[in-house]
Amino acid sequence: MRLAIFTDTFAPEINGVARTLERWSDYLHARNIPCLVFAPDPAAAASPEASPFVERFVSLPFFLYPECRLALPNPLHVRRALHAFRPTMIHVATPFNMGLLGIRYARKHRIPLVASYHTHFDRYLAFYNIQWMVKMLWRYIDWFHADCRYVFVPSASTLRELKERGWDEKRLEVWTRGIDTKAYHPNADKARLLAKHGLERSKFIVFYAGRLAPEKNVNVALSAFAKFQRDVCPEATLVLAGDGPSMDSLKLQALREGVSAHFLGFTAMPELQQWYAASDVFLFPSPTETFGNVVLEAMACGTPVVCADTGGVTDTVRHEWNGLCCEQGNADAFCDALERLYRDESMRSRFIARGLAHSLRQSWDAIFDELLAKLQTTEIQPAARSSIRHTRG
Repeated sequence: MRLAIFTDTFAPEINGVARTLERWSDYLHARNIPCLVFAPDPAAAASPEASPFVERFVSLPFFLYPECRLALPNPLHVRRALHAFRPTMIHVATPFNMGLLGIRYARKHRIPLVASYHTHFDRYLAFYNIQWMVKMLWRYIDWFHADCRYVFVPSASTLRELKERGWDEKRLEVWTRGIDTKAYHPNADKARLLAKHGLERSKFIVFYAGRLAPEKNVNVALSAFAKFQRDVCPEATLVLAGDGPSMDSLKLQALREGVSAHFLGFTAMPELQQWYAASDVFLFPSPTETFGNVVLEAMACGTPVVCADTGGVTDTVRHEWNGLCCEQGNADAFCDALERLYRDESMRSRFIARGLAHSLRQSWDAIFDELLAKLQTTEIQPAARSSIRHTRG
């Protein structure tokens, strides 16, 4: 197999899709399976090293999700690179310019085509007051994936949602996410970390990691924590790791609500692992996840999770078994969950043990072994007629 991957986000960009695809390409190269990635140039702040395995193109940020870049590729350059590489399968990972080039080449040269579905972009639209685009977006997403022999999704809940939209279940496969337990683990020098940030007096650390953007509902986390701090634990501190368009408005909200919030900004490893492991609770109210890598990272670091009761996170977090799930957008429910974990040390201990046990079972190599076997079988199968169809617009 010779695999060409087309994606609008790739390392050194820091997001779940980019990191997953980087691991996937590294896995293939380690097994001497030729793989060539077509990706946009990253944001100016990130300067990737030149690689013979990655073709880069000038790009602009996508307004809904700046981590995905809108590439401005030279079709002649792409065609020459593909003719030289001679792919036997094409994998389109994002539904923008790079993905369109991959689809076009696969159709023209009758090369087996697969896709991976990573992001519920339709759920983002309401947070940016452009929900009128939902039907139009789904028509495009349906069309984009119509010729794919398989569409790999990160969670069973995402598979169910796409099946309900009329996508052929036989073409949908779960490609779950793994965790590097050597990088994410429960060991941390909590006293040193808190002292470094002037938080020595904090009695209870509530941690959020992720993009600071409307679709993540971080404002709900702030409101929930404000009530928790006011009514339950005045010595608690909310720590937020991440950056994004909502940073300034969230800081204003924290001031307005009198919240002890510590904004770290973008936080890389290994410091990110230290914050996970040093925190008492991981609070993640996002309702738009197809998987939610940060939830698995928190579990691997021994941190109990409170999350929204919707989307891919619910495939990882089982309510009252290894975490607590709350009604999306309900700050009071999230506050109550924080209080339960604060007051019930035995519950925290159970969640920590079960979360660690779950994370230890999520081996990247085992996950990629299964994906590779599926692709190798797909490569020799005759093409089937698409049965992805429109159902809601």
